[in-house]
Amino acid sequence: MDDFIIIGGGIAGISAAARLSEHGTCRVLEREAHLAYHSSGRSAALYEENYGSPSTIALAKAGRADWDDFLDGVLSPRGFMLLCLRGEEAQFDADRRHMDLTEISMAEAHERVPILNPQEVLRAACSSTAQDIDTDMMLQRFAKLLRRNGGVIETHQSVQAIQKIAGGWQVSCQEQTFTARRLINAAGAWGDEIAALAGLAPIGLTPMRRSVARLAAPGGHDPSTWPMLFGPGERWYAKADAGALIVSLAEETPSPPMDAWPGDQDLAEALARYQNYVTEEVTRPISSWAGLRTFAPDRNLVLGAAPQEESFIWAVGQGGYGFFTAPAASQLVAASALGRKPQLTAEIVAQLSPARFVA
Repeated sequence: MDDFIIIGGGIAGISAAARLSEHGTCRVLEREAHLAYHSSGRSAALYEENYGSPSTIALAKAGRADWDDFLDGVLSPRGFMLLCLRGEEAQFDADRRHMDLTEISMAEAHERVPILNPQEVLRAACSSTAQDIDTDMMLQRFAKLLRRNGGVIETHQSVQAIQKIAGGWQVSCQEQTFTARRLINAAGAWGDEIAALAGLAPIGLTPMRRSVARLAAPGGHDPSTWPMLFGPGERWYAKADAGALIVSLAEETPSPPMDAWPGDQDLAEALARYQNYVTEEVTRPISSWAGLRTFAPDRNLVLGAAPQEESFIWAVGQGGYGFFTAPAASQLVAASALGRKPQLTAEIVAQLSPARFVA
């Protein structure tokens, strides 16, 4: 019997497993052929401490020491720029205040991003603290720690049944059965399904599809040094990616748990909104894809022991914030599994606890 079974090989599961591997035997069960196949492998991957809900921001700030030490080299400078067309001023000002952005002149904005349309874009505000996340490097850093501590990663393991047994849990996959004292549910969009298999009440997770188009570098420019671009209210975004530009509507379309594919209408609308802000004509996308961002009903992460069964630990509901919350979120999950006092404040722990969904 292992000490811990972690269901899900995305960043939430691998980071939690790495933490727990320092305290006992760990086994990660991933349904796909490799790690980070679904949401973690399709992330826009931006780190910004002032982005998200209060509990998300608290997690981002609490993980700062890891970014500077264990995850050194994973972050690189990016920055982001919030843009404003006529009629968007109120939302622009609200976003600027919420994210503590600095407004800059349009001349400076155009110098940073030369394709901005000076006839249409009226205002711009920037963050210099936002950074790119090398998601593969981050995932592998945690996976290496896990393996160094004797942890095991099992791929092609689709969970079929879960049973509570004396002293722990029995998890049955297609051809193998595993047992452990503690079970960590890091199954992302499938989190409620895993809970149901274990005989626990679902939380009410909602997977949301987000579609992304990849464009050739506009007008022959090199976008590698451009900040990430946002429309007010996050109605679209664009970000440099390996010499090209990815553009998204930032939509949230409810979806069943699945290998998501992009919506043609969403891609078209994203490119149309982006086109309003720039001078270069949008070309046919090089490629497109979609990912699922899974939210709890209150849109906070769900981290901690199930109130009905302390040996079942939730690590779900990342909602697109999985990578930049992972350092602190994995510490909280490990503390819950080990029965230790979390490093976060009691207020933040309560906002993240699955106990908040119990009537």
